[in-house]
Amino acid sequence: MSIRQKVIILDFGGQYNQLIARRVRECNVYCEVKPYTTPLKEIVSENPIGVIFTGGPRSVYLDTSPQVDKKIFELGIPILGICYGCQIIAQLLGGSVVPAKEDKTREYGKTNTYLDINCILFTGIPENSITWMSHGDYIEKKPMGFINAGHSEACPNAAIANEEKKIYGLQFHPEVNHTEYGKNIIQNFLFHICGAKGDWNMGDFAKMTIERLKNEISAESRILLALSGGVDSAVLAALLSKVVGKRLVCVFVDHGLMRKDEGDEIEATFKNWDIHFVRVNAEERFLSKLQGIKEPQEKRRIIGAEFGYVFRDEAEKFGICEKDYLAQGTIYPDVIESGEGDAEVIKSHHNKLLPPEVMAKFKGLLEPLDHLFKDEVRALGKDLGLPENIVNRQPFPGPGLAIRIMGEVTKDKADMLRQADFIMQEEIFKSGENKNMSQYFAVLTNLRTVGVMGDGRTYDRVLALRAVTTTDFMTADFAQIPYDVLVKISGRVVNEVSGISRVVYDITSKPPATVEWE
Repeated sequence: MSIRQKVIILDFGGQYNQLIARRVRECNVYCEVKPYTTPLKEIVSENPIGVIFTGGPRSVYLDTSPQVDKKIFELGIPILGICYGCQIIAQLLGGSVVPAKEDKTREYGKTNTYLDINCILFTGIPENSITWMSHGDYIEKKPMGFINAGHSEACPNAAIANEEKKIYGLQFHPEVNHTEYGKNIIQNFLFHICGAKGDWNMGDFAKMTIERLKNEISAESRILLALSGGVDSAVLAALLSKVVGKRLVCVFVDHGLMRKDEGDEIEATFKNWDIHFVRVNAEERFLSKLQGIKEPQEKRRIIGAEFGYVFRDEAEKFGICEKDYLAQGTIYPDVIESGEGDAEVIKSHHNKLLPPEVMAKFKGLLEPLDHLFKDEVRALGKDLGLPENIVNRQPFPGPGLAIRIMGEVTKDKADMLRQADFIMQEEIFKSGENKNMSQYFAVLTNLRTVGVMGDGRTYDRVLALRAVTTTDFMTADFAQIPYDVLVKISGRVVNEVSGISRVVYDITSKPPATVEWE
């Protein structure tokens, strides 16, 4: 299947790099993310209608910072630089980028920004709006031939433009939801500047991926899929079944850290599918490995490794060997937060921590969803014909309750949290507020506080409630749960769950927090 138009996104290691791609695809324009080291000859050979430079954690004026071939500006291809991408345009074309000084404050978060509405990039956008800034350097001097197309109180060059050469730079991030007219800006770049037609959709992704995998995987190879029961691995199961059919073995590992009755529910769901489903009960195996472990990254590392060892053991049982593949439902937020290329590590996801000795047992690792976001995976699931109860299932992390229990993980703590989380889930569902949330769960903290129950002193644990609204899980706002619902949850938890005497609600957005606590 041919794609008539393509946008190339050059990745400089920013946390939002693939979110830019998601915004482009939302506009029904096909795009691919490539490392900034991609040779210029390769970029030209793909005949893109536009190129976007992403943000990045480095400073462009350092010798060790990621760079791009300056000749890219001579190709006549429209270019949009975002944050670091904006600064590298300025730096390479003769401008000046410097660290923030005393009279130039750094900008992080929502910022009142003034835009030049005569610039085609800002067509139909108010002159004054909120943008999302995240930078410690700023453009002190514009390159020759560029106009100042935007500013904020602290940033004199929040947007620059050379409209003759179709080169634009934004110091802020239009790809995040917090930028009020960010999607409009990206649409303007794609349709008014690049001449996009909008001729791509998720159905195309499914067809392309199935076709590609059929060409890559031999007719003899089998696939062992790590099936968590969540939407990501379920969609991948449906996708891979169209590639290899009965040669797909789906292994669900119940590590004893699932939500209440969840293991049984997952088994009941997938037993009815026309796939080879295997359930492995491994509670004792995982809890023994976690004994005495308190540090979050170490918990994730241990769980990720142990998952790998279980898959290796199951592969041996079914005769899956070096000619066969391991598959995971990794999606892009997992990749971004785990750190890829020049990106910073936010938190390591268990499915990015497979031991080398495990991978040595397989021909390779298949992660065909690793450049999709959650809502895109759901759209793909619908396109593949999956039922609503699977497509819209609430996300649940692979390490399960282990990263919702602060400190050491024990069976007693897991049982305590399981019951408290069930109460929260039940009350939110009964209230109908679940329709207004993307994810909601309870966290068992390591704090103890003084309380009083039955005229006696208690010194029990604090339970934190967390609920967020988001479309992509890269940014999120806390959900505004009605007080009467919070009252019901709190009352039931302290009365029904022994060991918890205080309930608090987390009202922190992402960023600066992440959705999960660990």
